[in-house]
Amino acid sequence: MRARIRQGLRSSTRQQGGRRRRAVSAAAAVAIGAMTLGALAPSAASASSAAAARPDTVQQALNALVREDGMPAALASVQDRNGRTRAYTAGVGDLTTGSKVPRDGQVRIGSNTKAFTAVVVLQLVGEGRIGLDATVDTYLPGLVRGEGIDGRRITVRQLLQHTSGLPDYGIHLDDDEIRNRYFEPRELLDIALRYKADAAPGEKWGYSNTNYVLAGLIVQKVTGRPLAEEMDRRVIKRIGLSHTYFPAPGETAIREPHPQGYHRNPANGPLRDFTELDPSAGWAAGQLISTNSDLNSFFTALLAGRLLPAAQLAEMRTTVPAGTSGLRYGLGLTSRPLSCGGVYWGHGGDIAGYETRGGVTDDGRAANVAVTTIPTDEAAAQHVKDAVDRALCG
Repeated sequence: MRARIRQGLRSSTRQQGGRRRRAVSAAAAVAIGAMTLGALAPSAASASSAAAARPDTVQQALNALVREDGMPAALASVQDRNGRTRAYTAGVGDLTTGSKVPRDGQVRIGSNTKAFTAVVVLQLVGEGRIGLDATVDTYLPGLVRGEGIDGRRITVRQLLQHTSGLPDYGIHLDDDEIRNRYFEPRELLDIALRYKADAAPGEKWGYSNTNYVLAGLIVQKVTGRPLAEEMDRRVIKRIGLSHTYFPAPGETAIREPHPQGYHRNPANGPLRDFTELDPSAGWAAGQLISTNSDLNSFFTALLAGRLLPAAQLAEMRTTVPAGTSGLRYGLGLTSRPLSCGGVYWGHGGDIAGYETRGGVTDDGRAANVAVTTIPTDEAAAQHVKDAVDRALCG
């Protein structure tokens, strides 16, 4: 589980000096099949002949992820300022059968789940049921105690912004060991509380999945309902995300057409099919399944003010530095600079078998890219982010 939980925001944990997987095995590129060209979604207009004659830089980027970085498959959904959408695929959906990659197929979206959890919390803030600067003990009295850890000193804001100093339970879990194991959220918290604090509350930014497990527990305490139910009602159904869902307890398969997800453990080992797994170790920090186009719809709706009142959206967009590449972290929302100027807003996520990166710009562009194994070297991980940049700057 180290890869799929601890690396939920690869770019930032990488820059914080976390343990990294190393070089991609050359064998990863073997047996990767033919690429499929990007195609306009039914709602998109036809491109002009001049535009059609130009090489499509997004398709080129996906092809390179497969051919040069050893990704079994890469998928993307790109939306322009006018709402026209183009879907792309490269590689194969199943290394064993060589089947095609489902266009806009479902994938596990890992830590993009944090943005959904943060939206639910901030909706409750807007309703006056949660205070951003109230302490964890206000809602979960006596629960959060440990070496250098005291829930009376940690605020809800610090949970959402990863400035609580809480240790990350994810680095103490192994993907193979927990692949078929169900975790209650309190078990995940208990794992974290065995370890001392990483920092004092508010002292510095430090990515920790533990923060979002606590945020989910607060949602359940305040509403008296399961987090998955609140997320479905308040976010998924509200904006019509028809391909997004929170897997039920014990649900290990992916419901709709999807590419197979592959994983290496150890990092230099062979690719193994990890499509089916119990995602409960992610919970509020990383359990959702979705598609690239649904993620584009979610972040577009969020930035357009369709999910939060203006005051809470402004809080969500208030960021602190997170690493050294210009990445900044708000309340479950990141901003990253674009090569063509400005920034895009999103999150990103890793879970064994899949990595997703993307976001939206303030002027209405949106792009999300998924690959079907977590990159195991810095260059490949950067190439995924570069594909997003190409899509938003093209």
